[in-house]
Amino acid sequence: MSDHIRSKIGLRPVINVSGTMTSLGASIVVPEAIAAMAAILPQFVEINDLQRKASAVIARLTGSEAGFVTASCSSGISLAVAGTITGNNLLAIEKLPDVTPDKNEVIVQMGHVVSYGAPVDQAIRLAGGKVVLIGQATSTHRFHMENAISEKTAAAVYVISHHVVDYGLLHLTEFVEIAHSKGVPVIVDAASEYDLNLFLARGADIVLYSGHKFLGGPTSGIVAGKKELVRNAFLQNMGIGRGMKVGKESIYGTMAALEAWEKRDHAGIRKRETGYLNLWKRTLDGRPGVTALIEPDPTNNPLDRMRVIISAPEAHITAWDLAAALARGNPPVIVRDHEVEHHYFYLDPCNLHPGQETIVATRLAEELDNARASNEIIATPIENRSRHRFDGMLNWPD
Repeated sequence: MSDHIRSKIGLRPVINVSGTMTSLGASIVVPEAIAAMAAILPQFVEINDLQRKASAVIARLTGSEAGFVTASCSSGISLAVAGTITGNNLLAIEKLPDVTPDKNEVIVQMGHVVSYGAPVDQAIRLAGGKVVLIGQATSTHRFHMENAISEKTAAAVYVISHHVVDYGLLHLTEFVEIAHSKGVPVIVDAASEYDLNLFLARGADIVLYSGHKFLGGPTSGIVAGKKELVRNAFLQNMGIGRGMKVGKESIYGTMAALEAWEKRDHAGIRKRETGYLNLWKRTLDGRPGVTALIEPDPTNNPLDRMRVIISAPEAHITAWDLAAALARGNPPVIVRDHEVEHHYFYLDPCNLHPGQETIVATRLAEELDNARASNEIIATPIENRSRHRFDGMLNWPD
């Protein structure tokens, strides 16, 4: 495998064991999508007609009545919410977000207000939605939602993510039941989810997927659901959606990625990834202060990840310093470190080119050996992560 393009433009040849993260380029785009994008790029098309073709593919794959492609799943949240607020009123669409109809409140559980790089509630506010938070961070009950819905409620948003609180909240079926009993449509953010049928089957009215995560398509979002609601979301391309527009190559590339998904050897991929996890476990087992656990995905996607738990007194390094060392090294290995203050990080096997799994194993062993050779425990204050988290962005492009 050649790293020619990255070295040519001066980028680090990172190895991604963090997951389908936008900040790392999301995923390895499948060959079918690459070919489709290359084929359509030189050609003129009527975009709305191309979106009609995409709608048919999306409907077939998701079991929806209609669908379209947008710039991202975050865009999908804004467009879907805006559609429930304006309906097909073209003047209302033009006036968003400063001037909104009276019916513009959007129900969200407090434990679902997470950041995927930007806050979920901001995507709603961009559409002119007034966010109505229900419950507390770790508990939402029926009475919270039942009493929050009024004649001003336009929609209810439900987030499926490893970031959300995964206990004490309303389950999707109950959330849908309560919303529908009062005539409120449910929008599900399922950006990183594997099952394209599950959430509509459980009663959601619109489901939003990323086209560039598990699907392996170009950067894009997929809006799928009931035809009228999807149409009203699509109409937002004449308003707030203009800045979220998607090109012909992304529409057609997403269509190709969806069709490739139908033919993908999912079992073969899982088998290969399990081999990577077993290799890493063999590499880490028996090392002082290191515990390697293979764990299922928290949102029930059909895949496993490795939790690497670090005891600094024995390993001579903290989990966050080990993650930083892996990211600084040659080649850089980027782990999933969202919960590293709890003394562990994850290794995700889903985004590797063949042979990179052995490089990851080698880098793990190198950094752990270096730490053990240290006379002192490598332990920078965890507070430094917070203090310096945004330095790179604040100093960009320097």
